Amino acid sequence: MPETAIDALVFDLDDTLVVEKDSADAAFGAACQLAARRCGLDPAALHSAVRETCRDLWHHHSPARTYAAEVGISSWEALWSRFEGEHADLALLRNWAPRYRRDSWLGALRLHGVDDEDLATELANAFVTHRRARHVVYDDVRPALERLRGGCRLALLTNGASDLQREKVAGAGLTPYFDEVLVAADIGVAKPDPRIFQTLLARLKVHPTAAVMLGDSQSRDIQGAWAVGMKAVWVNRTGIPRRDGVVCDLEVTSLAECIEWIATRTVVR
Repeated sequence: MPETAIDALVFDLDDTLVVEKDSADAAFGAACQLAARRCGLDPAALHSAVRETCRDLWHHHSPARTYAAEVGISSWEALWSRFEGEHADLALLRNWAPRYRRDSWLGALRLHGVDDEDLATELANAFVTHRRARHVVYDDVRPALERLRGGCRLALLTNGASDLQREKVAGAGLTPYFDEVLVAADIGVAKPDPRIFQTLLARLKVHPTAAVMLGDSQSRDIQGAWAVGMKAVWVNRTGIPRRDGVVCDLEVTSLAECIEWIATRTVVR
């Protein structure tokens, strides 16, 4: 029996299309350099400290811990998300966010002997400004999307807060490439929950066997897609080892490497 043709390609966002970790690190670095100029703190040490304090506040003091876990909002993303939307937990996070951001930086400053709420607020705002200005896309992304669109439907499936993830897509100039964008907070469940994959496939009107998930996470993207009957391409940009039990249809280090594999299964311009 011939292999089912590909009707849809579904892409993950963070660290598959956009450089999330490096962008966040650059924004932290810029804010920490400001602290270094103001009070002589070591930028690297402060960076490590603020990541620790924001993680602790996020996981132990957030007013919407369960919701944030369900939709996959990370502690460092919460440092710049607007938390827009009608969900009651988003309203809680929206109201708490200014204090969370200030206290994350204030806690880090105090670990280094600096007790200055005004500086903490300034650093929190600096991080937001620098992170919002950074929407870095991997070099292979636009050429691949240009090559692939038109041959089949393209979609984006990402965990996180809806406003934040859509801002990343728009800021990176990627919105025009996608027929559908589904963010975990849109429906209240995150990858690898089968429901988010099934919701997107229903919107695309595509059978699971005719869809391919492309992502960097072995658990969320690859195993999540396989669990609903989709094909899966593991975009392993950093060359990490594959975990036991993780199976994919193709492993690549860049999107350029999968175009030929896709081209044999769909019509690519």
